[in-house]
Amino acid sequence: MTKKTAAYPYLAWALLFIAIPLGLIIYFSFTDGAGSFTFENIIRTGRYFNVFIKSIWLSVISTAICLGIGYPVAYLMSRSSSITGRTLLLLIMLPMWMNFLLRTYGWMSILENNGIINQFLGIFGIGPFNMINTQGAVVVGMVYNYIPFMILPLHSVMMKIGSDVLEAAQDLGASPRKVLTEVVFPMSLPGIRTGIIMVFVPSVSTFIISQMLGGGSNQLIGDIIELQFLGNAYNPNLGSAISFVLMLLVLLIMSVSGFLDDDDLEEKLL
Repeated sequence: MTKKTAAYPYLAWALLFIAIPLGLIIYFSFTDGAGSFTFENIIRTGRYFNVFIKSIWLSVISTAICLGIGYPVAYLMSRSSSITGRTLLLLIMLPMWMNFLLRTYGWMSILENNGIINQFLGIFGIGPFNMINTQGAVVVGMVYNYIPFMILPLHSVMMKIGSDVLEAAQDLGASPRKVLTEVVFPMSLPGIRTGIIMVFVPSVSTFIISQMLGGGSNQLIGDIIELQFLGNAYNPNLGSAISFVLMLLVLLIMSVSGFLDDDDLEEKLL
């Protein structure tokens, strides 16, 4: 079997599950119910400008928190012994084996007014605090559900940084802070870039987390898209247009992060 022949199954998969769905989204975005070409759907997405901004903002916050927590965790895992590292990696992946809805339901029981946190604070006569149905609850849900997607690529990249490299930097007089900022950080930039993409993209398009933890007053753009396909206001053309605009915004934001590309990485290392 030649390499060209071996690629046929992948090309068929990409055509069936990537190219055709994207083509349908573009088609419905620029047509009306009768199939006539129109820009009306794209224009109507402007009414959801504030929802777009809120979705992007909460996703940026969640991604930043995941990076802030995930980076030191991934570094410690990569520098731990093999047994400790595998154990920590298992603990990171263990929640992913549970259904996404069940994990989010668990946070509902933790954050609600008579939930675990407020019951514990009530012992000391504190609260109850309104934590559920807030933007903070949505961010907590995003961080909890998506932080493994930040840690895993960071851990994979950091595992490739040999101890001899760090020891050589220390032998040359670099302090632990210098080793981290001028050796580990530049070499881990590919993992940072991958982690940011893998956390930001599902966060900005999520709808289950915002529905379950944010309540009706904290709708994100994913909720608006779902309503166009499954809600009473059934309008697949508008839903496709919103999805198309969201895809363009995500691609634009990802292109802004070009400072993390391989060429810049080589310049930093040199």
